[in-house]
Amino acid sequence: MRLDQWLWAVRLYRTRTVATTAIRSGQVTVDGVAPKPAMEVRPGQTVAAQTGDITRTYRVIGAPKSRVGAPLVAGFAEDLTPASEFERVKQLAEQSGFRPRGAGRPTKKDRRQIIRWSGDVGD
Repeated sequence: MRLDQWLWAVRLYRTRTVATTAIRSGQVTVDGVAPKPAMEVRPGQTVAAQTGDITRTYRVIGAPKSRVGAPLVAGFAEDLTPASEFERVKQLAEQSGFRPRGAGRPTKKDRRQIIRWSGDVGD
């Protein structure tokens, strides 16, 4: 199976076009080498793909016939992403003043901190 198709099928990228673009821009490596989108993926290879702020690492187990549901991905790819990657992303989110979805409206204290960070004096 083609690399871009495999990345799409195991849900690392939303579309094959996005997967192809990521491969061509150097965000994906196979066994440490920058591949082409048409490269054939074989079981046992290690694929590292940057998705957003995190670099996910997977070992290829197999190739699905088409895109599979999230619970079935484990049958085709083994997640080798180190926990340090998730911690790094969590620290970046905390430093940037990221507010989790569903946290509600900012409190008065939060609003004052936002104004302080942005440098806006407010009216």
